[in-house]
This record gives sequence, structure tokens and C-alpha cells, in this order.
Amino acid sequence: MLLQRVTEAEVRVDGEVVGAIGPGLLLLVGIHGRDTDAELEWMANKCAALRIFADEAGKMNRSVKDVGGECLVVSQFTLFGDARKGNRPSFIEAGPPEMAAAACDRFARMLADRLGRPVPTGRFGAEMQVGLVNDGPVTLWLEKTA
Repeated sequence: MLLQRVTEAEVRVDGEVVGAIGPGLLLLVGIHGRDTDAELEWMANKCAALRIFADEAGKMNRSVKDVGGECLVVSQFTLFGDARKGNRPSFIEAGPPEMAAAACDRFARMLADRLGRPVPTGRFGAEMQVGLVNDGPVTLWLEKTA
């Protein structure tokens, strides 16, 4: 998952805004073919609790939940693109569409439960345009490894 702290973000499909937030986190979520609910739970817990927002002293000491921020989840299978060989990335590590769509939805619901508020999403499988204002900038790659 690629996580970006933002002052605002939106995702459009066919010119229509399907998800938008103010200050918070834009989460570009790639589902691996071997991901289970354990990985989704880990990601939801980490996103809700990661201390990357400033406290009164200006130190990154608060979570998105602490500051009342929002999260926008956008599915992004291309995060698993392997471009080590040739000039066309391979996406063999990405979860199959049916599995990944369901997992991405479960992740968004898990995150919403932790934040106590709805989490808008993009539209799985659609051609999406994502707009954002990166805050900081703060951008992190999150991955649970064994």
C-alpha cells in the first residue's frame, strides 16, 4: 500500500467524483494474490494508528484518527507491477480481480470501523483519475512481511 498524507484528495470516474476527502490519508491499495484477512486487519490497524500528523509541538505524533482526518481508499493493482525484465510490467503477483475487489472492500470497511466514520473509495476496475494535494509531503510504503 502506498499511503500519502493529504490536505485533500478525490477520485473521478468518467468525470464524476466518486470519492473525496479533506485532510487525511489517500491510500493506494494493492491486493497481493496471497493476502488474507490477517494482512487486511494489519493494514487497517496501521493506517488508523500511524502517527504521521503533527502535534502541538509540530512533531509527527498523532494518527489520522487522533486528528479526526479522513481516508480515501483507491484500488491500485499496478503497485504489484514487476518491471525488472523487459519493458512491459508483469502483474502476476496482483490478486485476481474478484478476490482483490472483495478484499479491497473488506479493507475499507475494516478501516471505517477503526475510524468510526465512512471511508470513501474509488471504483474497482474502472479507469480512475486521482487528484491530491500531498501534505508535507509525507508518502510511505506499507507492507506486512513475514
